[in-house]
Amino acid sequence: MISLRQHVTSLVAVFLALAVGIALGGGLLADTDDDSGDQAAASAPETTDPAQSAASDSYGDAFAAAGAARLYANGLDGHATVVLAMPGADPAQVKSLTDEISAAGGALTGTFTASAALVEPGQKEQVDTVGSQLMTQLADPRIDPAAATYDRMGQLMALAMATDQVSSVRADLAAVTIRQSLGDAELLTSPADVRNAPLILVVLPPGDEGAADNLATKTMLSGIVNGLASNAAGVVVAGDEDSAEDGELAALRESELAGAISTVDGIDTAIGRVTTILALVNVLTGTGGAYGASGSDGAVPLT
Repeated sequence: MISLRQHVTSLVAVFLALAVGIALGGGLLADTDDDSGDQAAASAPETTDPAQSAASDSYGDAFAAAGAARLYANGLDGHATVVLAMPGADPAQVKSLTDEISAAGGALTGTFTASAALVEPGQKEQVDTVGSQLMTQLADPRIDPAAATYDRMGQLMALAMATDQVSSVRADLAAVTIRQSLGDAELLTSPADVRNAPLILVVLPPGDEGAADNLATKTMLSGIVNGLASNAAGVVVAGDEDSAEDGELAALRESELAGAISTVDGIDTAIGRVTTILALVNVLTGTGGAYGASGSDGAVPLT
């Protein structure tokens, strides 16, 4: 028997499609016997009613917000999440996402904030030096000695905030050491005395404020995210629609990602935020993907 959650999830997928402008069946029912009418219609320019489009977007967001709790079905119950706010991340978007985590039955262990120096190309030497020193000091087998600069930094950051277990754990000596060292180096600001969470939600800055889609951005972001995933149960990276077009999210999606990693666009909308939480629930199974209006794996994870 199909569960209520499956029914509702299928419904929201339809509304998500409508909200991003996919005309389901558009044109298929417009067939008539008047060939001249068809030709005239085909040659006429297409127009969009702004009021109708705005109403559709508004309804899609309202539907997502109203149905969120049922869609989540407490899918994060017992699975804590930690937020990593990348440089320039919008505090309002971070707050909205953390509220959704609670709505899904999840707990938030804390919010870590990355500094601009972490992803500044001119600061690569500092990032490499700090990472190398920590690797030598800790001699922890969870850090790959052959990892590149940003992959290694991602592994260290994961040890500071995450766990590969499905439930949160007390921060160990390595976590405490890394938090202190990255704080002293002004690369990462950590909350005090928080547990390590199985899920990491990485929040990117708005597309009009973040870095452009270029090779340097790809290298740094993909390295950090892949490193995070190596020592966490799952990672979801979320950004807005502009970021997915030609910003940091676009750069990340063009990179090679390995492990339980999902990306979601549209966190500037209710639909995007709901999709982000569904991606967190889904990534716990080890399944990743690219979701949202421009996601290559569909509007929303359905499994």
